[in-house]
Amino acid sequence: MKRVIVGLSGGVDSSVAAYLLKQQGYEVIGLFMKNWHDDSVTISDECPWLDDSNDAMLVAEKLGIPFQTIDLSEQYKERIVDYMFNEYEKGRTPNPDVLCNREIKFDVFMKIALELGAEYVATGHYCKKGIIEKDGRTVYQLLAGEDTNKDQSYFLCQLSQAQLAKSLFPIGELTKPEVRKIASEIGLTTADKKDSQGLCFIGKIKLPDFLQQQLKPKEGLIVEVPKEIETYSETVSEFSSTEEKLKYLSRKIDYNVNSGRIVGKHQGAHYFTKGQRKGLAVGGTAEPLFVIDTDVEENVIYTGQGKDHPGLLKKALFVTNKELHWVREDLALAVDQTMTVKARIRYRQPLENATLYKVESGLYVEFEKPQSAITEGQFVAWYQKEELLGSGIIS
Repeated sequence: MKRVIVGLSGGVDSSVAAYLLKQQGYEVIGLFMKNWHDDSVTISDECPWLDDSNDAMLVAEKLGIPFQTIDLSEQYKERIVDYMFNEYEKGRTPNPDVLCNREIKFDVFMKIALELGAEYVATGHYCKKGIIEKDGRTVYQLLAGEDTNKDQSYFLCQLSQAQLAKSLFPIGELTKPEVRKIASEIGLTTADKKDSQGLCFIGKIKLPDFLQQQLKPKEGLIVEVPKEIETYSETVSEFSSTEEKLKYLSRKIDYNVNSGRIVGKHQGAHYFTKGQRKGLAVGGTAEPLFVIDTDVEENVIYTGQGKDHPGLLKKALFVTNKELHWVREDLALAVDQTMTVKARIRYRQPLENATLYKVESGLYVEFEKPQSAITEGQFVAWYQKEELLGSGIIS
């Protein structure tokens, strides 16, 4: 009877994960993580963590497993919320869900679980774990979930071998409808509960209100950049090296107020992100306006009409060594090595053909087709077949 601690979130996925582990003969304990105290920024009037905590408790009762709540709000604020503010302030767009898994669920939470004598920590993620032997050593694989529509491997793209060694993903082989069916058959209160929205553990938040707690509103200009500007049409036919070409393809275009015309005002460039369409409050354009870049220093937002605006499209991106992570450390590239992969720059994006190029200062990812709204601060993750090999923060 190996002891497993399940992160019971009050949702259907972790509920069924706990049930399946109990069926498999594990000694299961349910732990609910309370990570947030400030209800002033959540959208709904209900208190989501309280409802979730009650649901988790009812599930534990139904399954006959011990249950307790742990308060990790201090660590959550320090590692996730402060990091988010910091990134937005720098004009980058963080992904709190990926960080929450790396820093909270599979680090702080996992350490507590292991101190409680657990062999493993289990979550309700739609992904799978593989185990292979290589050169006499055990190597853990992070594999996509069976349900391609719900695969959550991307959110776990920053996990390490040590974290994977102690992780279990009981529902990775199932589809969402199958998970709901099991929950319904055994009479769990969470069977028909809607999937949670918004920020990992906090629920649905008003992002501008949330950011305004730290980042003060500051009026600035919205500039519309036409598709025809010279920068977009210039082509360089010869490069002295592959690295020079990749540097060019992944470069950040320098816009200024004279790159287009002023079409409106905003309350702070740090509230906006590349590819964003809502919240600009500028009308009268033939096609919708999208954010193509933000300048937090000058507090200017650059926009372009239509989702095929050349300012949105790019063929390559760069990850610095400091922000480069290999789940499969044994496959990490050495300088000048390349690897053919499938990659994605956001959750739910279909995997795209790409090539990795390792250089002295980091790693380039060159896509076969131009990608829309490659955003600094977000994660790029790369796969071979169904296995996620590594990831990095787009710089």
